[in-house]
Order: sequence, then C-alpha cells, then structure tokens
Amino acid sequence: MAFIAYDTQELSRAAIDKAIRGQGYDIPSGTAAVVAAAAELERPGPLAAAIGWFREQWMYLSVLLCGLFLLLGFAGETFLGLPGEISLLFYILSYVAGGYSVAIHAIPGLFKGQLDTDILMLAAAAGAAVLGAWAEGAFLLFLFSLGHAGEQYALDKARNAVDALGELMPKTALFKKDGWIEERPVESIRVGDIVLVRPGDRFPVDGQVLRGQSAVDQSAITGESVPVFKSPGDEVFAGTVNQETAVDVQVSKLAKDNTLNRIMQMVAEAQEQQSPSQQFAQRFTTKFVPAVLILTALVIVIPPLLGWMPIQDSFYRAMLLLVAASPCALAIGTPAAVLAGIAQAARNGVLIKGGVHLENLGAVKAMAFDKTGTLTEGKFQVTDVVPLNGHEPDRVLAIAAAVEQQSNHPLALAVVRTAQERELALPLAAGLDDVPGQGVISEVGGQPVLIGSLKLFSGPNNGSPDPGLVDLVSGLESDGKTTVIVGHDGKIMGVLALADIPRPGVRQTLQKLVDLGVSQLVMLTGDNADVARQIGQEVGMSEVRAGLLPEEKLAAIEELKRQHGKVAMTGDGVNDAPALATATVGIAMGGAGTAVALETADVALMADDLGKLPFAVGLSRASRRIIRQNLAIAMGVAGLLVLAAILGAVELSGAVVLHEGSTVVVVLNALRLLRYRQD
Repeated sequence: MAFIAYDTQELSRAAIDKAIRGQGYDIPSGTAAVVAAAAELERPGPLAAAIGWFREQWMYLSVLLCGLFLLLGFAGETFLGLPGEISLLFYILSYVAGGYSVAIHAIPGLFKGQLDTDILMLAAAAGAAVLGAWAEGAFLLFLFSLGHAGEQYALDKARNAVDALGELMPKTALFKKDGWIEERPVESIRVGDIVLVRPGDRFPVDGQVLRGQSAVDQSAITGESVPVFKSPGDEVFAGTVNQETAVDVQVSKLAKDNTLNRIMQMVAEAQEQQSPSQQFAQRFTTKFVPAVLILTALVIVIPPLLGWMPIQDSFYRAMLLLVAASPCALAIGTPAAVLAGIAQAARNGVLIKGGVHLENLGAVKAMAFDKTGTLTEGKFQVTDVVPLNGHEPDRVLAIAAAVEQQSNHPLALAVVRTAQERELALPLAAGLDDVPGQGVISEVGGQPVLIGSLKLFSGPNNGSPDPGLVDLVSGLESDGKTTVIVGHDGKIMGVLALADIPRPGVRQTLQKLVDLGVSQLVMLTGDNADVARQIGQEVGMSEVRAGLLPEEKLAAIEELKRQHGKVAMTGDGVNDAPALATATVGIAMGGAGTAVALETADVALMADDLGKLPFAVGLSRASRRIIRQNLAIAMGVAGLLVLAAILGAVELSGAVVLHEGSTVVVVLNALRLLRYRQD
C-alpha cells in the first residue's frame, strides 16, 4: 500500500503514475481516490497558513503591540484623562507583550544558572513596577524588545544573504539516455550521468561540458560579473546560468557534494565560529552580569542601612543601575558585524571560514604569494618570435607549430595555441622523434626540422652554434624566458621565447593591497631566481625568494610572522599547503574548482581571481573597524550610564532611551557591511 502526498500545482497525477510504473509496479484500480485525497489533505487551509505566518512574525508583532499599548496608556493618562486603572491596564498589557519574548528565553536559562542581559532587563522592569513607574518600565521593555527584534532582523538579513544561494539550486534535471530526455529530481542523478541544460536554465549539477558551447553566468558562485565561455571539457557548477545554447553536461559530483552545497555548509559553519572580539564579549558578559546583580543588591540595601537615603530612593538607583549596566549592545554588536561580513564576502565570491579569519585578514601587514598559478597564468605563452637568416616570423611559428602539434609538452601546446590565435596555415609534418632533454626532430616538406635547446644544435655532428645565436638565447633567458630554437633544412630559422606571464591586472591588484595598508608583498616560489626576479619586478613585489622547497616556504612564513606579526599566504591550496596552514590566514585560489582549496584554506577566492583579494582585505578591515566602533559605543554608553546612575544624574526614562538606543545603533552599524563595495 502506498500513500502519496503531493502538490497539485507542482505535479500531475500522470507524472506520478509514470514514476510508479517506471519502478516496475502496477497501479491497482481505486488508487486515484487515495492519491487525490492525499493532495487535498496536504494543502494547508487559510487558518493553518495564518497561524504559520503569525508564528514567524510574532517577535515583530509583540514589539508593535507593546508600543501600541504603551502609547494608549501614556496618551490616556496624559492627554485624554482616562481613569488611572484603564491606563494601568494598558501598561500591564504592554508589559505582557514586550516581556513575553524576553522571558521565554531568559527564564529557562535562569533555571540552568545562565545569567544574561535579558535577566537584567526583566529585573529592571519588575523594579519599575514596584516603584509605580509603570510607564518607564513599559518603555524599557518596548525599547529592549525593539532591540531584540533589530538583532533578529540583522542576523536574518546576514543569513538570508547566504541562504539565498540555496534558492539558486534547481530541484530537477533533464536526464539524457539513449536519445531520450526525462526530467528527474536532482537527488536521483548519479556521477557519470548526462544531463541537458537549456538556454536560460540553471545548471543542476557540477560537471564537465560534454557537447555544446555556451556563455555561463557564474556570478552566484564565483562573483564574476562577466559570463564565462564554456566548451567541451570545461567545468561548470550547479546554480550557474546557461545563457546562450543548450549543452550536455557529464555529472562529476552528487547533488549533496556540489560546490554550491559545500559553500552554503561552510558559510553556515563559519557564522557559528566566534571571532576574538566575540569571545571577549561573551567572557565579559558572563562575568559582568552576576557582578551587576550583586552590585544592584548592595545599592538597594547599603545606603538605607547607613542612613544615606531612603529605601525607595536606593531601590530607584538600583533600577537605574540595572538598565545602565546591561551589556546588550556589547552582546550583539560583534556577532552581527561578523555575520554580515561573512555573508557579504560569500555573495561576492569570497569564502571566509570563520569570524577569527575575518578579523585576522583585516589585521595583516604582510602577504606572501606563490608565483605559478597565483601571480602568473600558470601556463606558458609565446612572448617573442625572433626570425633569423631572412625568414618571416609567421613562417618560423608555422613550421614550429606543425611539428609541436604532435606533442603534449607544455611548451609545444603554447606554440600551437599561438599559431592558432594568429590563424596561420600549417604545413604537414611527418613523424616526431623525441630527444630527451634537448628537443624533437621531425620532417616538413621532406626536410628535417629540429626544435629544441642549444644542445640539440651542437655536438659532433652539428659543430658549435653561432656566437650570435648563443648571445640571443642568453639575452632572452636572462629576462626569465624559456627559449626554443627552430631549424629547417640544416639552417636556423629563428628563436621562440616563452614565459609564464603575470595574470592580467595583477600589478594593479597588488597596488590596491598596498593602498589598504599591506606594507610587505613577498613572492615565495620554487622557480629559478632569474625568472622569479623578472616576474617580481613586473608585478611590484617588495621581496622575492626563489628556489624554495615546500618546507623552506614554511620557514619563510614563520620568519615573516616574527617580523610583521600577522601574515597571509596566497597559493593554490595543494602544493602550498604547509605554508597556507602556517600563515595567520591561508588564502586559496580557485575554491570553486578544487575541493582541497575549500577544505584547507581559511579564505577561498572562488573564481580563481586574484582581483578579489583587495575586496576581501578591504571588507575585513571594514569589519574590524565596525567591530571596534560597536565595542566603543557599547562600553562607552554603559560606562557613562553606570556613573550617571550611581550619582543620580539621569532619570529612568533617559537611561532606557540611551541604553536601548545604543543597541539599535550597533545593529544598524553592523548592517552597513551588507552594502560594502570595493572602490
């Protein structure tokens, strides 16, 4: 027997029948009534929907009711001439509306021995009622519950900024098999399956493009504002948008393991981790609240015993002290800023895995960088084509590419790619013989072609190379380039120079870091000194350390930490793992493509875009500023109010306004981070 509940607006009966029969089951007669009944039972009625909405909005409604009853009581008492009993009733109703949401959190904690700011506020409101200051007590609860609602709004706003990513995930995929296309739940798709993604649809899976070419909007995952062109073999991510033509994608990860789900999970975990400022605030509050309660009791008892003031006055001072000393703004100011900062980073393609890393990144004075794949493209490109002996540059490149297209060596691939970009017509090359450590030999037009280093063109059979050629090669290599000599029919045609060139805009990116206050930029690379020095000068490094093994990179990071305090290391998340782990903040490139980068680094630049680094540092610095501002506001207002309360220089209503006003201010200040943009 099967009982099926479904939404008739989302799913048809025919689709259910098809799915059941597809599993090899028959559908007996009479089943239709059961299924249809299930559909009706599953749909909530108007009353249930209203109750659900009321529960979700109760905190905000209670604040509204608290304020409304307070206003009615105050207006009736002051302007309308209502009997005192009626105004008192309105104040009591305001107490109930404003105190309920506070009490349901505070009282269970009290029974567990947990003392927090809610207890202080309830005690102050109760004390005001004992004094007959019902209006002030109701006003206190109204502002305190308003601060609670603002706190909840701030936290929801920060979390929703990340939860919105979950809405990007399609629920179904177009599964392809044997020429048929079938819509299936994403959870049922397995690794190796083929799915069709139509123009305008979101990719339902992580995978590689199998057939088709299209532009893909990856902004939801990587923060890239410009669509990225994808062709067969390229990786795509769930939640991104196919913009142009239909493509077939081979699934590489299960739905639960895709990049979007990993990002959401890690951001949720990051928001739960406490920053150093949060830990300080929590430790302070844990010890401060009991101290305030003890001091309050002493203020009530000691002055009357010593004859300094009547019990009513000392009780009033104690209530002032309760309001003044409650660290509400301190408790919410830091976590709200941390949550907002992490959420805004995630929305812009930067994954920061905890409040401690958010604060630390904003404090770094020195940054170390791997070279290959971080500062540079990570692949060779032809930088110079130098023709010799009367040959044309395009002819030299065409001969070389005709031979090298038979090889998969990185230098060969770069030569072929350059020839393709120049749309050169390539002659036919016959065969390819590899000469280990020297180059390759082939034939073009029946004549031998030699492509390789100087060693290939010297020796017993070739004699000594021309001094001019040696000088040319030496000059190019001194500039940090790799050279390839091309010979045809016993003559030197020319020299190709190749280099792993810097990423576009990397110098401007590093300058932005300097402008943000990062005073020392250090390259740590295993490459040779000439190449490293050349790249370092080109991109604007403060210091270059070359020829380093992984353990030597780790030692360099430890030395930089001794010199500069907090140090960040940026690398690819795999071969730089020891240095990344040792640095104060480890930053991985290309978190959207590598699970290792997501798992090992403290910060991941999801788009493999170094240009996001100034944004991340700037946001972290802004977060630190706002955290410090919130701490100063919270502790400054509390300190002034405590002094004023002890001296009797402030009324209860004034203390309430100033105290709860500071809570609202720190919440609004933290929300500014959700609007942070890199200049």
